[in-house]
Amino acid sequence: MNKIVNKLFEYQDIKFRDFNSKLIPNINKDLIIGVKIPIIRKLAKEFIKDSDYKLFLNKLPHKYLEENILHGILISLNNNLDETLLELDKFLLYVDNWEVCDVIKPQIFKKDLKKVYDYIKMWIKSEETYKIRFALVTLINFYLDSGYDSNINELIISIKNDDYYVKMAVAWYFSFALIKHWDETINIFENKKLDKFTHNKSIQKAIESYRLSNDKKEYLKSIKI
Repeated sequence: MNKIVNKLFEYQDIKFRDFNSKLIPNINKDLIIGVKIPIIRKLAKEFIKDSDYKLFLNKLPHKYLEENILHGILISLNNNLDETLLELDKFLLYVDNWEVCDVIKPQIFKKDLKKVYDYIKMWIKSEETYKIRFALVTLINFYLDSGYDSNINELIISIKNDDYYVKMAVAWYFSFALIKHWDETINIFENKKLDKFTHNKSIQKAIESYRLSNDKKEYLKSIKI
């Protein structure tokens, strides 16, 4: 798949690579080409027209960060739910940073949120940091509107993982839950069901939103721990 890597290098931006490497400190800078995500999205739409892209999906692990981003975007473009879930099961084992994790957003999930939720419950029980984070990001992307169920809150509270990127995703989820489903969520904070870091980070993120009333923001401030 050298042609794909070569194509990515055609769009290399060294200044962007240096900037991006600071945001993903666990990835060696030598393994970052320096290609912006909108460009990778454009390339993905070109590559998916070529049947050879499936060979790329089967060639794991990849070397470069951008290869993994491209892989995640290609999975997101798949219009077959069963194939998407199968590809995710293979790929999530190799996801090792928040940027690759968060770029995966298969719109085909909307076809059967109940089926996807069965996978989410498995991913959340995993010991793999980025399987858990992907489950959380998927809940944020697809289950806070028409797919919302307050039982999801208890599922998330049950997570026993102290990784920073998991905790931040939990806080991200609950900040949106406070904004969109206040009545079903506020008791979690009143009863202090989250650890101190996640509790306060969720409140901070919710308070930063313009979609929450000033009265609710003041109340959240009063229950920080």
